[in-house]
Amino acid sequence: MNINQKHSSSVSRPKPPAILYVGTFPPRACGIATFTQDLTNAIDKEYHPSVKSQILAVNDNGTSIYNYPNKVRMQVREIDIADYLKLAHEINRNPQIKLVNVQHEYGIFGGEWGNYLIPFLELLNKPIVVTMHTVLPHPTDFVKHITQEFVDRADGVVVMTKTSAQLLQEVYGISKKKITVIPHGVHHVAFPSKSKAKRKLNLSGRTVLSSFGMLNRDKGIEYAIAALPKVVEKYPDALYLVLGATHPVVRKQQGEVYRNKLKKLVAKLKLEDHVKFYDKYMDLEELIEFLKATDIYLSPTLNPLQAVSGTISYALSAACPIIATANQYATDVINQERGILVRFKNSKDIEKALLELLGDPKRRKEMKKAAYFYSRHMTWQNVALSYFKFFNNFAKIVPRESGKLPPVNLDHLQTLTNQFGIIQFAVHTKPDPGSGYCLDDNARSLLAYLMLYRQKPLKIYLDQIEKYFKFIKFVQKGSGKFYNFVNYNKSITDKSDSEDTFGRAIWALGFLIATDKLPENMKRSACAIFRKAKRWIKELKSLRAISFAILGLNYLLENYDNYAVRDEKKAESEKQELVGLVKKLANTLVKNFEQTSKNGKNAKKWPWFEDALTYSNYKLPEALLRAAKLTGEKRYREVAEETMKFLGRVSFEHGYFSAIGQDGWYHRDGRRAYFDQQPEDTASAVEALATAFEVTKKKTYAEQAKRAFEWFLGKNHLNQMIYDEQTGGCYDGLGRESINFNQGAESTISYLLARLAVERVK
Repeated sequence: MNINQKHSSSVSRPKPPAILYVGTFPPRACGIATFTQDLTNAIDKEYHPSVKSQILAVNDNGTSIYNYPNKVRMQVREIDIADYLKLAHEINRNPQIKLVNVQHEYGIFGGEWGNYLIPFLELLNKPIVVTMHTVLPHPTDFVKHITQEFVDRADGVVVMTKTSAQLLQEVYGISKKKITVIPHGVHHVAFPSKSKAKRKLNLSGRTVLSSFGMLNRDKGIEYAIAALPKVVEKYPDALYLVLGATHPVVRKQQGEVYRNKLKKLVAKLKLEDHVKFYDKYMDLEELIEFLKATDIYLSPTLNPLQAVSGTISYALSAACPIIATANQYATDVINQERGILVRFKNSKDIEKALLELLGDPKRRKEMKKAAYFYSRHMTWQNVALSYFKFFNNFAKIVPRESGKLPPVNLDHLQTLTNQFGIIQFAVHTKPDPGSGYCLDDNARSLLAYLMLYRQKPLKIYLDQIEKYFKFIKFVQKGSGKFYNFVNYNKSITDKSDSEDTFGRAIWALGFLIATDKLPENMKRSACAIFRKAKRWIKELKSLRAISFAILGLNYLLENYDNYAVRDEKKAESEKQELVGLVKKLANTLVKNFEQTSKNGKNAKKWPWFEDALTYSNYKLPEALLRAAKLTGEKRYREVAEETMKFLGRVSFEHGYFSAIGQDGWYHRDGRRAYFDQQPEDTASAVEALATAFEVTKKKTYAEQAKRAFEWFLGKNHLNQMIYDEQTGGCYDGLGRESINFNQGAESTISYLLARLAVERVK
């Protein structure tokens, strides 16, 4: 080893930035502990190892000891003020810690109403964000003062409902600019089948009601039990599950007095067959299984000041209609579409609500859907993205490039695909057979699976390739053109032509013919279909159809031997014909660009092919880049790069990718539309930018491709995931304030094509 080698090996890489979370943490049994664990796990999933999560765990008294995981780097004794001050100095000396996030609840910090937290925050010289789990609407003067003191020392405050934010402003005088609302997180659960979940738990044939959480008097379970006699008289299959162990503090101080009281009430009302207790501190997987089986969730809590409820949040995420007492949190998240609010300590209200919902299965079904889709913005991934974005207002924690991508998940594509092809639409995650099939989706699916097959020639990929290819054969007309739509009975009812559909078919066929290791009979058949369709390519007028066709011709010509006839002269002649066709199509794009960019007002500000940006915009310059690489024509590349720069200015104007919205498009001299963004447009951008990087080797294109792909992963104006990691599906669109939660074929395939394309720039 030479001196230089020795020196370089001894230099350690700088440690990644860290966020320190202050709060309780498992194995301590506490709702705040579970929240802190879930939040840090979600942030770690997105940003680890380029950003580290560290925990300062709050212990409940001076003698408690917990077997904490390695993530817990510090511990503070709740009752020891000196411990708080010592740790504040230790945090200040640690350059790795860039921000401190305090999970605040009045009962977990030492001193009167947790006022030991104030000198701790006073000493810190790091940015501080406080997450407030409780905001009291009518505090005493002392509690108001304590709250104002620790909030004043924070740079930012997170609350979980709009009501809490309003209280901080109106009651405590906290500036609106300091506050952000980020909902309580929920774990991502695919839309559940209640009957399937019940079978798994041996609960088939029962109408399941449930409540969960650490048991204590504040849960109000006795009022739910007292509501049941008339309910079970009318609905004898009703079963109420009380899920969860007694709160450890309650058990330590009072034993099982409350649980025993509930059991006596069950016996008194002769409800032994209708009420069951599950006395266990439940892990997440087990809890979710019970919630998935729950028909109606009951939250009869007694505290009207409760500002957040993980139990209600989790029940919403598992598609449970909810009957809840009207505390602060329930009032914020439950409306008549998602459940029913009842008065406190009122079993008659609960009884009436149960009878109302049990007697109206149709309404209950709609409530299930409304509850589930309301909770989608609350998934921990979305919550993690929102926290990290808020943290960066104060600390500028820029993660190093991690290179992590979601693993490829083909489950939803397989769900949408049957023996004939891929079904167009889905209602949520369930295929909608009535929507039938279209060539556009089957051509895209063929492309995606061919790309996977090129990476690894597996039979499972080949099986899907054969289905989609057979569909293309099925819809080719005698003339060589293609039908687009086929109904579920495999009848062609719409016989109109679509140039874009034709172009996508040429794109997919060209890619198939150029793919090695496919069965010879499939390739021969694909060549025959292509030759039959070829004569129509030169007739194309749609610029997008032209672009799709250029891509297909380009792929075919890159591996022309797979297409060529045996006669060498004929083969060479046909090759030159196809190259000439590429030039003809590319020249059409260039001609449109030159005419449009020179004409009209502000011509220099509109370097584009048409007077509007609509759908699949990036495919036009991508086609020119492919044509430039194939033919060596410099003008193609010049136009491609100029138009891609224009698209880049429009698409990344806010620092993240924003596809042109279908809610109005972007017309020359008009305003661009931002809403109703489609996954297909984002995928087109990722694919084109990846191609631009491959052709030009310019890193700017690689960075833009990655940023565009992140649109699927929550880097968008709603800061929400568009890709569903649980199902492998992709939501159908991004609106002004919400997502279209259907997971259709076009969206799901578009995500997959983008996911495969972004690998090319990693």
